Amino acid sequence: MTQPLVAPGPPLGAERVSRHSRQLMLPGYGEEAQRRLAAARVLVIGAGGLGSAVVPALAGSGIGTIGIADDDAVELSNLPRQLSHGVGDLGRPKVDSLADTVAAIDPECRVVRHRVRLTAANLPGILADYDLVVDGSDNFPTRYLANDAAHLAGVPLVWGAILRYQGQVGVAWRGHGPGYRDLFPTPPAPGEVPSCELGGVLPTLCLTIGAMLASEVVKLVAGLGDPLLGRVLSYDALSGRSREIAYGVDPDAAEVTELVDYERFCGLPPREASADAPTAAISAAELLRRLRAGEPLRLLDVREPAEAELRRIAGSELVPLGELLGGAEPSSADAGPLVVYCEVGLRSARAAAALAARGHDGVVSLDGGIDRFAALGAEYLTR
Repeated sequence: MTQPLVAPGPPLGAERVSRHSRQLMLPGYGEEAQRRLAAARVLVIGAGGLGSAVVPALAGSGIGTIGIADDDAVELSNLPRQLSHGVGDLGRPKVDSLADTVAAIDPECRVVRHRVRLTAANLPGILADYDLVVDGSDNFPTRYLANDAAHLAGVPLVWGAILRYQGQVGVAWRGHGPGYRDLFPTPPAPGEVPSCELGGVLPTLCLTIGAMLASEVVKLVAGLGDPLLGRVLSYDALSGRSREIAYGVDPDAAEVTELVDYERFCGLPPREASADAPTAAISAAELLRRLRAGEPLRLLDVREPAEAELRRIAGSELVPLGELLGGAEPSSADAGPLVVYCEVGLRSARAAAALAARGHDGVVSLDGGIDRFAALGAEYLTR
């Protein structure tokens, strides 16, 4: 058990006692723990899958001030897993939709909206107003930024990650245990770990991991139980099993003394330079949507002829990878973005990079290849 993070706020009024009566009677909890939650200021990074689960849980638990940092708007594909947003919120900023959800749960909970893309320049100033930060982001630059900013500020970081059927939860707090960099000293190579957009995610996993994140916040603020310091909880939704991975401080790790350019640290181009650049990959679901919508597309198959004879996406042009790398060019008769595919996505990624280097615009690689697309869009396959 750690020391409580936050000093108790004023005594609870009758309405607050009634509202939180079920948790007030918990062994080892009591009114003082609830007063600590009421005085706590928690910053949540991300209002998507994890954020839309953890923020309502924190509001319901009685956290007094919740900051929400996100610059995105609600899209239709968000709704299955981001249950704090609804059809009426489509196109709205996620921070506004999530703030309305909190107001419907507890009007006394103060919500601070940070509709910005977090950077090394603005996060320290934002974080100065909070006792703790929850990282529910979906990209590695933001994860390393959140860890380093929390480390330098000396505040706890509760972090979570989800992909497909698996989720992870951990806590980092300078002076109290190892940090995110001790577990992941260097980020994966770009494209090595797919995003949820490309790799998919089980909607209910967001709720499971979000609830775990909220529990770690409550434990830290009130000084309850044993936070996940030096331990990562890994959960597999398909098996219903969880396991714990212990780790310690890396004695050879370089000390974090300042914030850096996290896109460059993760091997990505600067956001300013890539803001209008084509997406490097397209998911099978997004390709299927575009085909069904009748959007103009050029499909390029870079497999070998023998593979293409077994199955191919209707309307695609065949240029084997070896020929393409040798200088062959796809037909330019059709308009629209060029979607390159192979069997599982490895050759197509190489081909897309080569075509982009030659000056082709709008080139994307089909993530997971025809193998993944076949599970969704069988009606578009031909021999």
